[in-house]
Amino acid sequence: MSKIRAHVLETALGAEPSDAQNKAAFLMMLRARGIQDVNLLRALETVPREIFVPHRFARLARRPVALPLRCGQTLPEPWLTARMIESLKVGPEHRVLEIGTGSGYAAALLSRLAREVLSIERFQSLAVEAQARLSQLGIANAAVIFADGLAVLPKFGPFDRIIVQGLLSELPGNIIAALSEGGIAVMARPDARSKTRQSIVQIARGEGAAGPAESWVCPARLQPLVPGEALAI
Repeated sequence: MSKIRAHVLETALGAEPSDAQNKAAFLMMLRARGIQDVNLLRALETVPREIFVPHRFARLARRPVALPLRCGQTLPEPWLTARMIESLKVGPEHRVLEIGTGSGYAAALLSRLAREVLSIERFQSLAVEAQARLSQLGIANAAVIFADGLAVLPKFGPFDRIIVQGLLSELPGNIIAALSEGGIAVMARPDARSKTRQSIVQIARGEGAAGPAESWVCPARLQPLVPGEALAI
């Protein structure tokens, strides 16, 4: 019996697809929606998204849906996470800053692509749990700290790439200053054409006196990014 016929039969009988089948379907879905970077696809294959979601949602981890996290936060759907990372154009020589760690999933993916990843989370409990997940996977080139991600201190920079996991009207000047010349930042901002829509934009910092250049990436739905450390853990 062919693998395809076996899968159809298992589905008809209500059997659970195997992990290999789920993983293959997950990658095919991302490829079909335009994710092409081979190194990123390899990271998406090897990083187990199910450990980055609440246990009760583990069966949905490789589905094209956003999932709730603690502290009222959300893990974006896999395609959006992948599209944002792909638009960063991360290389093995790059140092990456992530603002808004969440579960740590994006930091884990970035660790497979970059030289070093620093991720900042304003909820202490999320920061602690995310760091524990990275340690569980043996990831040594990514670290999570509990702090206000919008108040990046000069001592942490500079960064070659910056990814902002949330909605902002503008990228703050201190974050632009933390971006190396020729560096790239990715963030969500309100779409000027609609009060209810958002867009992911790529911001490339020019070299020398050249100002940042902005380009549209894709539509998005992310939560607004709030300044300060969270009062609730």
